[in-house]
Amino acid sequence: MRNFKEFWKDETGIGTVEMILILVVLIGLVLIFKNQLTNLVNDIFRTISSKAGQIS
Repeated sequence: MRNFKEFWKDETGIGTVEMILILVVLIGLVLIFKNQLTNLVNDIFRTISSKAGQIS
């Protein structure tokens, strides 16, 4: 029983678990909003390309 309590109180891997959970959430959001993100990036690049000729 003492070993279980020591294991339960051990927090050495907590940072790694938090990072993995954050990555999972970010990947999930990217997958959910993939089309919207793709359209946004395409619009940004289209605007940059069209405005690049006006600079000179």
